[in-house]
Formats: sequence, structure tokens, C-alpha cells
Amino acid sequence: MKKNVISWFEIPVKNFDRAKKFYETVLEIEIIVMPSMPDKPMKYGMFPFDMEGGGVGGGLSQMEGFEPSTKGSLVYLNGGDDLNNPLSKIEEAGGKILLSKTSIGENGFMAYFMDTEGNKVAFHSNK
Repeated sequence: MKKNVISWFEIPVKNFDRAKKFYETVLEIEIIVMPSMPDKPMKYGMFPFDMEGGGVGGGLSQMEGFEPSTKGSLVYLNGGDDLNNPLSKIEEAGGKILLSKTSIGENGFMAYFMDTEGNKVAFHSNK
């Protein structure tokens, strides 16, 4: 049996450095820049995750064919103990809150935002 149905996600970006700064600021994390593949010009950065413990990971990807979007799949990022913390940094970092902190009953809270690249992304927290 699989521990997680999702194993990896990628958020497409137009301006890697701007997007990296946005997510590092809002989530208070460090995105690890990966080397480009010789046959494919790209910029790529990984969000921190528990690789050894089987955690779900993801990254920012700037390459041909990757287009930011407000439509399609919605990625929920870990909003920490309280969504008010990352949400308070969204607009100052260049993003826009689309749905403020909203209760989803016993499943905690969620919120939607648009990042600096035009992606609709979400947060989830238990409190």
C-alpha cells in the first residue's frame, strides 16, 4: 500500500528568482537550487521535505512548456500551525489572497492565493 498518493508536485514559474524569493519569504523556508540538465535549459528549486521519511516534495520549475495558471490542479502547501502567519506575508511579498483563512470543519483550515507568477495555490493547516 502506498503511504501517499501524491509523491511530487511542480509549480511552474516565469521568473525563477522572483518566485523563489516569494515562497522563501511566505513560508520561511530555503528553496534548494538544483543544477540544470545539460540537454534541457531550466531553472529548478526544491521545497524542503522529508525524503527519507517518505514525505511529499515539490519544486519550482522554469522551463519551456511550463506555464503558470489559475486553472487546473490545485496544490495545497503546508501552512504551518496557523495560516494567519503565511497569509500575512502574501501581499507584501507580491502575491494576492484569493480566499482568506476558511474553516473546513474537522479537517482544519484552507486559504487560496495567487503567487507572483500567476499560479493559484492553496494553504492548509489544522488550526
